[in-house]
Amino acid sequence: MIALDGYDLRLLAALQTDGRLTNQELAEQVHLSASQCSRRRQALEEAGVIRRYRAELDGERLGLGVTAFVNVQLARHSEHNARRFRDVIADCDEVLEAHALTGDMDYLIKIAVRDLKSFADFVNTVLLAHETVAHVTSRIVIETLKSGGALPLRAGSGG
Repeated sequence: MIALDGYDLRLLAALQTDGRLTNQELAEQVHLSASQCSRRRQALEEAGVIRRYRAELDGERLGLGVTAFVNVQLARHSEHNARRFRDVIADCDEVLEAHALTGDMDYLIKIAVRDLKSFADFVNTVLLAHETVAHVTSRIVIETLKSGGALPLRAGSGG
């Protein structure tokens, strides 16, 4: 964990809200000079605190009308099976997030697809067809209440 001061936290909070802010715009929000903001931003990028910048797209407007969460249980627990499954998931554009879990399921995967047929095709031809997968359960999202939330910076900083 990296030590962050109040300026770093304000800078990160501003960038989580709008990653396109210039150093001058950041300076106005954080109350530092643009050059100080630039140095701090660069240091946070180099430390891996800021991993990347990207645009947040609206899936529904792009024709991706179904979001689902899929639990996957592997047939056998081994490093080889886990690696093979992770390789399959890494190659799937439909997969937005994938998490290894504790408990009765091994992975939780968030996917976005065009429609229910596309969802069924993904489950049947990608997940269930893969020899490492023993069991799949899924839940279709009917409404998203909150998405793409910012990290709670105060909680992570001990403040």
